[in-house]
Amino acid sequence: MRREMQEILPGLFLGPYSAAMKSKLSVLEKQGITHIVCVRQDIEANFIKPNFPHKFRYLVLDIADNPVENIIRYFPMTKEFIDGCLETGGNESFSILISTFNTKLSIFSVLILVIAYLMETFGVKYRDAFSHVQERRFCINPNVGFVHQLQEYEAIYLAKLTIKMMSPIQLGRSFSIQAGMPGSLKRTLEEDEDFGSMQATAAQNG
Repeated sequence: MRREMQEILPGLFLGPYSAAMKSKLSVLEKQGITHIVCVRQDIEANFIKPNFPHKFRYLVLDIADNPVENIIRYFPMTKEFIDGCLETGGNESFSILISTFNTKLSIFSVLILVIAYLMETFGVKYRDAFSHVQERRFCINPNVGFVHQLQEYEAIYLAKLTIKMMSPIQLGRSFSIQAGMPGSLKRTLEEDEDFGSMQATAAQNG
């Protein structure tokens, strides 16, 4: 199972680099793979390359084989690439494979990218996304450093999600209150003066 790819979501596969080797072309075609994310280290660039550049669309990420590597910075581009594949639509079937050279830390890197994608796309927490992936590829066990990054990212994307869910009026009020800027206070005082003038005019007309 470690050398094969598993379908994590409809059209989204996770697997080692061996799943995308030249000998696996027929398997990739059978699964409808059209896009491939390849994670490697800088020193692997000479021998870890896209095997079918004219057949599949690739996103190649050079991520250091280091547990303190900042993987969060790769999340936005990875999500954009995956979404671009899965949301293409039309009559054709598009699938994507997230693969890596078969080293322990590199596999962790790929795993983190997939879990982060699930977290933000479906608005779920790290534990739920991890359980979903583990049920489909049970040979996973991310290291503590990468888990901490996912937990940090959880707070980031939940904050972004909260902002998206708020209406423009709510956002305006929220920012006004939180900022506590003199401009906001001045605007409030002006509104009070306008309201007072309206009351006075109404009394005179009454």
